[in-house]
Amino acid sequence: MATITKRDLVISLSNETGLTQREVFSVIQGLIDSVTASLAQNDEVVLRNFGTFLVKETKAKIGRNPNRPEKDVKIPPRTVVKFKPGKEMKDKVAKIYKKSK
Repeated sequence: MATITKRDLVISLSNETGLTQREVFSVIQGLIDSVTASLAQNDEVVLRNFGTFLVKETKAKIGRNPNRPEKDVKIPPRTVVKFKPGKEMKDKVAKIYKKSK
């Protein structure tokens, strides 16, 4: 399993489209900035056949310190970003699991 970086995506898309790496980087960074700004306004971002980014608030809870399990640690509520993959992505990823068996 490999790790794909933003740089890897830029090079790959540049080779596929014929655009310069600078142009591709600008588009990718623009997408990231737009998604981030929308999520910061508590908007949901839906990319058909890819997935949905949404903001959720976790509830406050009591945790445990593994070094001192007798002590309770209060974990405050917080806002997190969740991603729900779209059907097409789920199907493609499921094929990888079936191949490995």
